[in-house]
Amino acid sequence: MAKKLKHPKDSFISMTELVLPNDTNTLNNLMGGRLMHWMDIVSAIAAQKHSNRIVVTASVDNISFRHPIQLGNVVTLNAKVTRSFNSSMEVRIDVEAEDIPAGQKFQSNSAYFTFVAVDQSGRPIDVPECIPETEEEKALYDGALRRRQLRLILAGRMKPTEANELKSIFDIKE
Repeated sequence: MAKKLKHPKDSFISMTELVLPNDTNTLNNLMGGRLMHWMDIVSAIAAQKHSNRIVVTASVDNISFRHPIQLGNVVTLNAKVTRSFNSSMEVRIDVEAEDIPAGQKFQSNSAYFTFVAVDQSGRPIDVPECIPETEEEKALYDGALRRRQLRLILAGRMKPTEANELKSIFDIKE
C-alpha cells in the first residue's frame, strides 16, 4: 500500500489564549511553564491532524523566551508539521503576543516539538509523508533532518559520525 501524502498546510492549527491572573508569575508575566503547556497542546493537535492518530511528545527543542508576555496580552500559537519520518513528526510552533489596547504585536518565541504517532496499544505507527510546497516550507523541511540528527546525538541514540547532515558542523573527517 502506498504511503499517504500530506502538506504542511493540512496540519496547520492556530490557538489563541488570553493571559489571565492565574497564568502569571509575581511580575504579572506569563509563566514559561504555562506557555510550554499551550505549545505542547497546539503542536500535538497539528501532529494529530497530520497523522490522524494518537500522538505522544517525544522531544522539545530549546525554547528561548525573547520577550515577556504580560497579563492581559492575547497569545496566538501557530503550529504545523514541517517534516515526517517513519512514525515521528517535527512540528514548528510560532508564538505571537498582542497588547490589544496598545495596538502592539510581537513575536515571543518559536520552537520545534517532535511527536510519535502510536496505535491503540501505544506502539509507534507509520505516518503520512509531509510534502512541502512553499519556499519557507521547503527550507523548514530541509532543516528538519539536521535538527533530527542533532536531537538523536544529544539523546545518545546516534553517533556524530553517523550524522551525515551534520558532518560539517562537527568537522568530521571520512
